[in-house]
Amino acid sequence: MAKITLEGNDINTNGELPSVGSQAPDFKLTGKDMEDKTLADFAGKKKILNIVVSLDTGICETSAKKFSDAAGDNAAVLVISADLPFAQARVCDAAGADKAITLSMMRSKNFGKDYGVLIQDGPLAGLCARSVVILDENNKVLYTEQVPEIAQDPDYEKALAALN
Repeated sequence: MAKITLEGNDINTNGELPSVGSQAPDFKLTGKDMEDKTLADFAGKKKILNIVVSLDTGICETSAKKFSDAAGDNAAVLVISADLPFAQARVCDAAGADKAITLSMMRSKNFGKDYGVLIQDGPLAGLCARSVVILDENNKVLYTEQVPEIAQDPDYEKALAALN
C-alpha cells in the first residue's frame, strides 16, 4: 500500500507500482471508440502510461498535453482514468493533446488494482492516484513515479528522460 496525500491529508492506494525492470501487467481498458484495448494494441512501441485521477482537473489535463507534445512519435501516450471515454476525448481535444490515447476504467477497476494505484479511502476512493509508468517496446517497466501529492504535477523531465 502506498501512502499519498490529497491537499496534505493522507490517503492510501491498494498497492505499489510495478517495479522497474519487471514486465508490465496487461490490461483491458475502454478506448474512445468504446472498444477494449490491451497492451497488445500498442505492441512494438514505447509507452507512457499517464495515470490520472480525472481529466476534468487542471493538472490531469496539463499532463495529457505535456506528454502528448513531448513524446511526439517516439511513444504511445496512454492517458488512463475512470472518466467516461466521451469526457476523456472532449478534454484532450479541447487541450490540444492530439497524440494522447485515452483509456477508461469504466468497465473494470482491474487496471487500478493491478498497477497498485487504486485509491482506497478518502473522497477520491475508487479512482486512480496520479502516476506515470514508462514502458519499452516489450512492455518492460523503465520508470515509475507515484506522485506523492495528488495536487502536484508529475516529474515530466525524469519521465521523458527515461523514455529516451
